[in-house]
Amino acid sequence: MNIKNLILGLLNNLVKRKNPDDLISQSQKAGLKKSLTALDLIILGIGAIVGSGIFAVVGIAAAGSVASPGAGPALIVSMVIAAFACVFSALCYSEFAAMIPVAGGAYTYTFATLGEFGAWMVGWVLMLEYAIGFIAVACAWSNHFMQLIKGFSAFLPDWICNPPVWLVNDAKSATKILSDSGVDVLSAMPHIGTIPFAINLPAIIIILITTVILVRGTKDSTKMAGIMVAVKLAVIGLFVLVGMFYVRPANWVPFAPNGVEGIFAGAFLIFFAYIGFDALATTAEETKNPQKDLPIGIIGSLLMTTVIYVAVALVLTGIYPTSGNVSAEFLKAPMAFVMSMVGQDWAAGLISIGSLAGLTSVLLVLELASTRILYAMSRDNFISTRFQKLHPKFKTPHVLTWTVAVICIIGTLTLDLNVAAELCNFGTFTSFIIVCVAVLILRKTDPKRYRPFKVPFSPWFPAAGILCCLFLMFMKLREQSDSAMLFPLWLIVGVVIYGAYGYKKNREIEAKELQTVSVEMKNTDEKIKV
Repeated sequence: MNIKNLILGLLNNLVKRKNPDDLISQSQKAGLKKSLTALDLIILGIGAIVGSGIFAVVGIAAAGSVASPGAGPALIVSMVIAAFACVFSALCYSEFAAMIPVAGGAYTYTFATLGEFGAWMVGWVLMLEYAIGFIAVACAWSNHFMQLIKGFSAFLPDWICNPPVWLVNDAKSATKILSDSGVDVLSAMPHIGTIPFAINLPAIIIILITTVILVRGTKDSTKMAGIMVAVKLAVIGLFVLVGMFYVRPANWVPFAPNGVEGIFAGAFLIFFAYIGFDALATTAEETKNPQKDLPIGIIGSLLMTTVIYVAVALVLTGIYPTSGNVSAEFLKAPMAFVMSMVGQDWAAGLISIGSLAGLTSVLLVLELASTRILYAMSRDNFISTRFQKLHPKFKTPHVLTWTVAVICIIGTLTLDLNVAAELCNFGTFTSFIIVCVAVLILRKTDPKRYRPFKVPFSPWFPAAGILCCLFLMFMKLREQSDSAMLFPLWLIVGVVIYGAYGYKKNREIEAKELQTVSVEMKNTDEKIKV
């Protein structure tokens, strides 16, 4: 009987939910400054979405890699599939963001529907999505920065244009580059014993810069993102307008060189570029009118960026054949590469500048999202409450922001860009699935709650979002890649941390609260007797 009670008690604690009204009331006491409008949110969304996908991942998705086949010209189909999978989840995010305008995004929504353990696991997965994505984009920024610097080789010292490979790459990438060149790794890289290590210096510098900007406040971050969005959209427009005159329809044949497998592999990888819209939900407490502005920001940014993506893919694959062997430079910076290939070096230079602006805006949004997720988790005692401390002047969680920066700097030393992007996608798909499930649950458990925005054609649209994400995850898991093996490991680590800290901490706080209530009741009884 005791064992049965213990098991029942454990299960009850795992599914203990938070009332949405309590979540909203708690958020109103937090002190985060409300400064974002619908236009700000669209700018942040475009800033996050139009960046890594266009300037970095699109080349790998089209041509493929050692780990997965490429989509070829059928990349436009991959993009439509990825966007189609996003639309259903975007509608579900919009319903939640308008109904529960609280920091934390999918993490908070899960706490209101699936309970404590589900909320922790979603928060843990979101950290995989945002923090690992942040590391991946920082590494991509480093690649583009070094390519831009090399264009000034006639004016800059050689040690700046061609630094040691271990100063501008993670350890795995630096080791591969040296090995492929026939250079002895241990003699060319610093090492501890037989283990070489590297320092991606440009990535570290840009992480420090974005952290300083975010500490100064989300409004300043939005202004910076707005400037960068304008620059990169102008550059993308330049690429499409100039590149369309060099398109050769023969390059679109064969349209899908690797068949359906290549199309879905491309869809999985290009999905990395769509993680920006769900990051907007984490800024709910800093939005002036979240019930109206968040749905506009989420859906608007998604639709606008999909049109941009398809236009770029058509021109890119029309200029350069992606169905055979491709240049390594194409995989690193595809848009700039094809402009140089057709003799438009001036356009290639401008695109390199635009790519840096685009990737910087992505970094701002991803770091912002990761800190706001952790801020919400700290409020729920899953991590130390010290992280709730706000800057006395800027009213931002500065301690948490710098902590995320340090962790991500460490990540740039070890994580490969492709593996990081795929790991980020697994986290994204998981959070999308849970949000779609949570919408269906709350429709049943709390049908009378006021919903300023509602997912149309429910339950069919949420169910479609679940099935689309599950299918793309399944297709990737079949490949048995590094990311497919690391993702389950990440989940196991999350369960261990919850059991060792989060669960224990919440039970201790509940016991203290119960003791406080008992003392207050006892004092009240004694006063009544007197």
